Amino acid sequence: MTNATERAQQLKKLKENRKATGANLREAAELLKEGAPLDAYELAKEAERREPRELETQLLLARVCHGQRMNRCEEESLAKAEELAPGDPRADLLRADFAERDGNVEGALKAVKKAYEKAPGEVGVGLRYGRQLSAAGRGEEAIEVFRKLEKDLGRARARVEEGLVRAAQGRMEEARELFEKAVAEDPRLPMGHYHLGMAAYRVGDVEGAEEALREADRLDMSDMRALAALCEIQRQTGRMDDMRATRMDLERRFPERMDAVRSACRTP
Repeated sequence: MTNATERAQQLKKLKENRKATGANLREAAELLKEGAPLDAYELAKEAERREPRELETQLLLARVCHGQRMNRCEEESLAKAEELAPGDPRADLLRADFAERDGNVEGALKAVKKAYEKAPGEVGVGLRYGRQLSAAGRGEEAIEVFRKLEKDLGRARARVEEGLVRAAQGRMEEARELFEKAVAEDPRLPMGHYHLGMAAYRVGDVEGAEEALREADRLDMSDMRALAALCEIQRQTGRMDDMRATRMDLERRFPERMDAVRSACRTP
């Protein structure tokens, strides 16, 4: 059902169904979170009533409450989640998500740091912490985090992350060198070629940028970012015929995403 009202009419009946499990109620609430958030809240509260010690319910409630600016409910749900699973980083990562949406960089960093302290061995948490450090202007600390992750992340991916830190610092030549090392380590890493292309363009190497972006596109043809970047480079360098050809390629490959194509590759 694409209509939220129709979905709500069917799914909110689960609240009165004695056989419905907490998982059933949470799944229904997820389906109603966008479009019928108050019904989603009621279903999540019923899941909490039936299974009061379920961490997943508290995380869901926090997300529903945040979307509705129900600050007290959001905070209570996050506090309960931390109480139920003190060593689980997900409540902290959720706090970081909320802080980021509100533009609170320091608040997001504080929350991610707490998550990292709980789960330093989780690659996803480490990546998030390193990126948050970089966003807060603490690039050297970010690089130390990425280097600790190198064994699990892989040297090529770690080089890409380090390169992004240097790019954020405006040290583009160093960033480019790191991306070059990344693709030398793993020639089939699309993100390495993509960021190499972006860095090459920013240091004035248009030919090198286009070569890297085309390789990134060849390695992952499901991602339009490389072609979109190539289109923008062609626009900025005044090569309108090449730009139109790139736009046609995007339209042919992503017919279901025409709005995104038009936004990413604006032809005159």
